[in-house]
Amino acid sequence: MTGTTPAQGAGDGSRDGAGLTAFVLAGGGSHGALQVGMLRALSLAGIVPDLIVGTSVGAINGAYFASDPTVPGVDRLANIWRALRRSDIYPAPPSTWVPALLGRRSHVCDDIGLRRVVAGAFGALTFEELPVRCAVVAADYRTSEEVILRTGPIAIAVLASAAVPVIFPPVDVDGRLLVDGALSRNTPIRTAVALGATRVIVLPTGFACALPMNARGAIATALHHVSVLFARQLATEAAHVRATEAGVAVRVVPPMCPMPVSSYDFSAVGQFIGDAERSTEAWIADGGLDRDAIPETLGPHSH
Repeated sequence: MTGTTPAQGAGDGSRDGAGLTAFVLAGGGSHGALQVGMLRALSLAGIVPDLIVGTSVGAINGAYFASDPTVPGVDRLANIWRALRRSDIYPAPPSTWVPALLGRRSHVCDDIGLRRVVAGAFGALTFEELPVRCAVVAADYRTSEEVILRTGPIAIAVLASAAVPVIFPPVDVDGRLLVDGALSRNTPIRTAVALGATRVIVLPTGFACALPMNARGAIATALHHVSVLFARQLATEAAHVRATEAGVAVRVVPPMCPMPVSSYDFSAVGQFIGDAERSTEAWIADGGLDRDAIPETLGPHSH
C-alpha cells in the first residue's frame, strides 16, 4: 500500500491552467471540522483538485472529499461531523488508564469508536475507485518514517493515519505497524509536491489560541500542545517549499482565529463548519488564492 510515484489516472490540472492542483489537509482533532467548511467554500468557488493529500483527521476528510468532490458530498461529510461526540472518538474509561500506566498496553483509548466512524464513511471503498487521486500519510510505529498509502482499502489507511500514539493503538497495514502521520508530517506539503503538485492549497486546522482556561486532562493537554507545535511546523514547511521548489505555488487557507475551543472538544463542530465556510469565502473573494502569504494566525499568539 505504499509508494511515492503518481498513480495512474491522475489529473493533469489542465482545466484551470495552473498545473496540477493539490489540496493538503492537516491533522487537528475536532478542529478538522474547519476543513469541511473550507472544502465547501472552495467547491462553491469551482476549485477542483487533481490530488488530495491528508494526515490524521485531514486524511479522513480528504479521502471522503476525494470520494465525492461536490458540494452535496461535502454536506454529507458535514452531517457525519455534526453527529460526532467526543466519546465516539476518545472512549477512555478509568479502567484503561492503569494498564497503560503500568506498561500493559501502549495506548489509553480503544479505537473501536474511530473504526466505527471510518467504516461507516468508507465501507469497502478503495483508493483505485476514487474520482480524485488521493494519498494518505501515516508513520512507521518504530521509526516515525513517513508512509504514503494510496492503494487498496481506504478505511484501514485513514485509521492508521489517525492513530495518535499513546492515545490509540498502532494499526497493522500489510504487516507493518503504523500510527498517526503527524509523527512524520502533519501538513504533507512536500509529499504533495513529490507526487507532482505545482499548486498546493493547504487546509490547516490551527490551534486553540483563545482558550478561556488551560486545557484540562492528560489527553486534552497533550492534543492542545501538539496542535500548537504543528501550526508552527506548517508555516515552516510552507516557507521551505516556497524557497526550494521553483514553480510551486503554496496557498494557505487561514484557520479560525480566535479559536476558543480545544481540539479535544466536539461540542462546537457545527459552528466550526459554518464559520470556516464564511471566512474561506471572504479569503477567496479577497484574492487569497493569488496571494503568496502565510496566515499570521499560524504563528505564536494568544488573545
